[in-house]
Amino acid sequence: MTGLALAAGVALAAVVVLLVALPFLREPATDDDRLDAPTRADEARLGLVEERDRALAALKELEFDHRTGKITDDDYHRELGPLRRSAAATLRALQDDAKE
Repeated sequence: MTGLALAAGVALAAVVVLLVALPFLREPATDDDRLDAPTRADEARLGLVEERDRALAALKELEFDHRTGKITDDDYHRELGPLRRSAAATLRALQDDAKE
């Protein structure tokens, strides 16, 4: 009789272990974690931010080239105005976009 009780206990333990482990053995159901596609407004703003960064980098490079003597004073002043206007226009566009 003890052999029968031992077999029943082992069977019961196996069933309990299986029931407890079953949720961990299943493939998890994941939620959709994809990012929403950017809207046209998001893309336009990103374009403005990239344009601003390019204009500011060009200004910084121009300043560096002028200080190191790679470009003359005349070239520096000729290129400075358009770059500043471009950067200012982009910054205004970003500011206007933020107000909306």
